[in-house]
Amino acid sequence: MTDERETDGLFREYKRTGDVSIRNKLVEHYMYIAEILAKKFSGRGVEYDDLYQVASEALIEGVEKFDPDLGNRFTTYITPTITGNIKNYFRDYSRSVRLPRRVYAAAAKVREATDEFYRTHGVKPTVKQLSEILGFEEELIIEALECRSPVSLDARVSSADGEDDAPLYDVVSDGGSAFESFEDNESLKTEIKKLDPTEQKVISLRFLQGKSQSEVGKILGVSQMFVSRAEKRIVEKLKEALL
Repeated sequence: MTDERETDGLFREYKRTGDVSIRNKLVEHYMYIAEILAKKFSGRGVEYDDLYQVASEALIEGVEKFDPDLGNRFTTYITPTITGNIKNYFRDYSRSVRLPRRVYAAAAKVREATDEFYRTHGVKPTVKQLSEILGFEEELIIEALECRSPVSLDARVSSADGEDDAPLYDVVSDGGSAFESFEDNESLKTEIKKLDPTEQKVISLRFLQGKSQSEVGKILGVSQMFVSRAEKRIVEKLKEALL
């Protein structure tokens, strides 16, 4: 691509067709922006490779959402978008607790496998596919994806029977950040008391005792996926009540 008219034409074609090959061509053309911004924020306690993946994910999402009919230049639109994602990553990174070594190691391999799968197929792999590729149990894959890995949230989660397939962001909780927003809030305590006993137990184990979803599942006699879904549902319920 040599000029803005050509890229504008591709954006319009992608918007009309949803052709993944066109999207990939646009992503490749603008990847230099992700590289520049990742380098700008590197050297501040987070590895460049991690920042580059955050920036790349933001770029892909930006290409998918960009509407050329609004009259904005893509470079003007995408720069603050990528910058915001990187800053959010720093915020989440600074809040995160030290991960178990096995989960941390798995997260790195999951990122690599996801990148390779995406380059080959043009889509993100499911949790089941990652499990088959890496030879890890699906619960470990989910734990690794919950580490706020920048490439994780578009991965899809399949149930054991293979019939229930949903984006990971629909089942992985965002509980930590949500509850930090309501810290020491009496209204939150009141709303928690309105939850059913199982939901209150999940809240207690996850956010007061700091147990992992796997640990909560074992205590309650349910799967980690059940805990993930319950946690997501509880957080949304409390957000709705308080906000």
